[in-house]
Amino acid sequence: MDKKRDRNACGLHTVHAQRAKTGHNGRVHILLVEDDRSVASSAIDGLAALGHSVDHVVTGAAALEAARLMSSLDVILLDLGLPDMDGQEVCRRIRTTSETPIIVVSARDDEADRVIALELGADDYLVKPYGMRELSARIRAVVRRSQPTPAAPPPSAVQEIGRLSIDRRSQRVHIDGEEIALTAKEFDVLAYLAEDPGAVRRRTEILEHVWEGHWYGATKTVDAHVAAIRKKLGDSGWIEAVRGVGFRLGFPE
Repeated sequence: MDKKRDRNACGLHTVHAQRAKTGHNGRVHILLVEDDRSVASSAIDGLAALGHSVDHVVTGAAALEAARLMSSLDVILLDLGLPDMDGQEVCRRIRTTSETPIIVVSARDDEADRVIALELGADDYLVKPYGMRELSARIRAVVRRSQPTPAAPPPSAVQEIGRLSIDRRSQRVHIDGEEIALTAKEFDVLAYLAEDPGAVRRRTEILEHVWEGHWYGATKTVDAHVAAIRKKLGDSGWIEAVRGVGFRLGFPE
């Protein structure tokens, strides 16, 4: 394996790696945001060994700058305990301008931290310490989900449910004609519930459909996304919770 490290003028520590005939389906361009040098070094070596290209920064400010300038990024691995600002704030700011998948990689294992990160736009959450195989699987999953599907739904695929309009072709949602800005997975959760309005969908069913069976954490991630959708739709009645079971699309007045 040929591995090259360099540092550019912006302070990005970059590792490029190439694997020969290993069955790897393509190199992923990763931004690693991690201030612990030993953790970063281990992650960089492991990811490079898998054939990925890794850029490394140690501060939130550098992460924001890199996310703004680097259009080729496929995924961002984001630590929360950064020296200049909290990683949750970094996640929030990146998500306002970019749809690049974000995987939070943190020693914080409280459910509240997971929920907040997901509500702020993170696509996945991995608790340290972690195995490289699990990290690689999660990277592949979020990158795969972020890629456009080859066959677009027909132009007429607009569903009207009372005041709610869901356009699956353009992935747009409107309430009374006003567009509601949802993240990609928030849209997928809402669209899945709307496939059969009024029917109860179990959390495990939602995870299997929206996350394609590649979510390794607790099912509370579904609750976090539902909470975010309710807030954006402006009425919790749009998604009703069925205690101990799951959720269903409702019909608020």
